[in-house]
Amino acid sequence: MALASPISSSADRRISPNMLTPDLFELGIADHERTILRSGIDRRTLLTTLALLPALSAPPLSVSASALTVSSGPLPSWNEGSAKQAILDFVRDTTDRASPKFVPPEERIATFDQDGTLWVEQPIYSQMVYCLDRVPVLAAQEPALRDVEPFKTVLSGNREAIAGLSMRDLERIVLATLAGITTDEFEAEGKKWLASAKDPRWKRPYTELVYQPMLEVMTYLRANGFKTYIVTGFGQDFVRLYSQQVYGIPPEQVVGSALAVKYDYDKDGKPVLISEPRLMLYDSAAGKPEGIHLMIGRRPNASFGNSTGDQQMLEYTGAGEGARLSMLVLHDDGIREYAYGPAQGLPYTKIGSFTPALYAEARKKNWTIISMKNDWKNIFSFQ
Repeated sequence: MALASPISSSADRRISPNMLTPDLFELGIADHERTILRSGIDRRTLLTTLALLPALSAPPLSVSASALTVSSGPLPSWNEGSAKQAILDFVRDTTDRASPKFVPPEERIATFDQDGTLWVEQPIYSQMVYCLDRVPVLAAQEPALRDVEPFKTVLSGNREAIAGLSMRDLERIVLATLAGITTDEFEAEGKKWLASAKDPRWKRPYTELVYQPMLEVMTYLRANGFKTYIVTGFGQDFVRLYSQQVYGIPPEQVVGSALAVKYDYDKDGKPVLISEPRLMLYDSAAGKPEGIHLMIGRRPNASFGNSTGDQQMLEYTGAGEGARLSMLVLHDDGIREYAYGPAQGLPYTKIGSFTPALYAEARKKNWTIISMKNDWKNIFSFQ
């Protein structure tokens, strides 16, 4: 069989200005509002944080899940209380062969949302910072973009103008930065960014802003025969860059939103996969149980989230038979991290919204709510 025509260069494959037309979004990005940005990001909240983009200077001090040790019993960063006890009871019930709730080791599955559940999501999702940081790089590679909106506005640095960008403008930025490159190129670029980008508040790499109590939960579950998965609404390929190093979760156990890819050949005839500007899997809200079914093939025994985007995953988990654990992280500690809801009278947010309706459902269905303020002795390993 003859090979397909080789692709000539990475620049040839990138999204050119004339490709960024409204028709492009009819390929699946905008369909039924299923876009990379439809997981609750408010454009004004998002764009007004552009000025907080981190400096790219120092290498990361990574947090290795494998380096974590339990020196004072299970879950040492947790205060005694109903949340910690719910985890301990669940593990005891599902691993004791004498228990009527015993789960065979091969069926033990736990799923975790990432943003806001495992690491910081405020004031802006880390992958969106990456996409915005990529605009100057793209403009250097494709100078014509300097005169094309919304790239022209982003490059101007005009905060007021940037805040006026539409959701469609943001979609175009995401597509331009994520589509049209090979998966190998994305991996190299993403790792380079993660090695230098820092959060504006803590001045630390994003990979250090991981919740120590949740790392302990994952370690504890794995020590008791559970296979742990990340099920995230943001980019699957992005999270896979660091999931093993940061969480001890291999990339094949990360399920997330993903662009379609196309099989092709580079100029030397080497097979490559190229990201296309259309959505293959939208892994938020109802998309989470759909992704779990497609990618994992088993209903989880335990699920952890923090927002309305995780509601259906917890519902799906709880609908199974036997012992089930559904937990939601409530961000109620504005001193050590952030305080937002708007459940329990906390400030309103579009990023990681925990609504009163979700809080009420959690109470009705006996889901466990984790209070950052009351349940966690420490939030980060560096505190």
